[in-house]
Amino acid sequence: MLNYDAIKNWDFGEIVQKYAIRDSMLYALGIGMGADPLDRDQLRFVYERDLQTVPTMCTVLGSPGFWWRDERTGADWVKLVHGEQAIRLFKSLPPSGTVIARNRVISITDKGAGKGAIAVIKREISDQASGELLAEVVHGTFLRGDGGYSAASGNSDPPPRALAAPPDSAPKLEIELPTLERQALIYRLSGDYNILHADPDVARAAGFPRPILHGLCTYGMAAHAVLKALASYDSSRIKSMAVRFTTPVFPGETIRFQFWPRDSSSFYFRARIAARDAIVLNNGLVELS
Repeated sequence: MLNYDAIKNWDFGEIVQKYAIRDSMLYALGIGMGADPLDRDQLRFVYERDLQTVPTMCTVLGSPGFWWRDERTGADWVKLVHGEQAIRLFKSLPPSGTVIARNRVISITDKGAGKGAIAVIKREISDQASGELLAEVVHGTFLRGDGGYSAASGNSDPPPRALAAPPDSAPKLEIELPTLERQALIYRLSGDYNILHADPDVARAAGFPRPILHGLCTYGMAAHAVLKALASYDSSRIKSMAVRFTTPVFPGETIRFQFWPRDSSSFYFRARIAARDAIVLNNGLVELS
């Protein structure tokens, strides 16, 4: 059974991570940047000349790894899924550097027996040299097998604030980005080596016909769509981005990103696979400078 006290007080320690220009370029390649090697805007993220870092790279910096597998959590980790993801940027990520990450569990919410639980983990990423806060990463985990745990402990936090749905109207802007058949194999080199995204046998055992794309890869592609459609490929303009994961993407599919203006500097968005009429990202919101 899920151990509320152990999880809520989990000591992740400080995680120090050094990354190089090569890592920033590899991350960008993993989310599909450089698909057109003659596109000079995309080259700004995959070629060392005037290199920019994709803002969503902060999601792969300072990660504590798959700590849910530790038996002290009591969680049914086999059934957990990535539910929501949000980032907030305070400064542009440099193409290389050393960062210090501090992770902590913000909340654990019991949705009830048979309904699962929700855990929210927050990560603050700072530049080691200056001490400046670079980014804040918030990760929402849906623990499908742990609903009802609070009947024994009596502990459950208020649920996280729900993300707003996009308007019930036609999107004002749409953009399509293709994925490569081998894209999950490239993206996993940025740190997420879950074999579900590489091994066909494991994918079939999990109920998928083939390996699926990482949710955070789809999230990174959403940032690419924002940069392309709304920000003229200027990475400094993305200030925050939040979204809910709804359906996996299979490598090789084309993703259609849809945008609705909320005000002069922010947009609701979602992403879908038109070929199978599936929404893969929903309740998205991006804020620009």
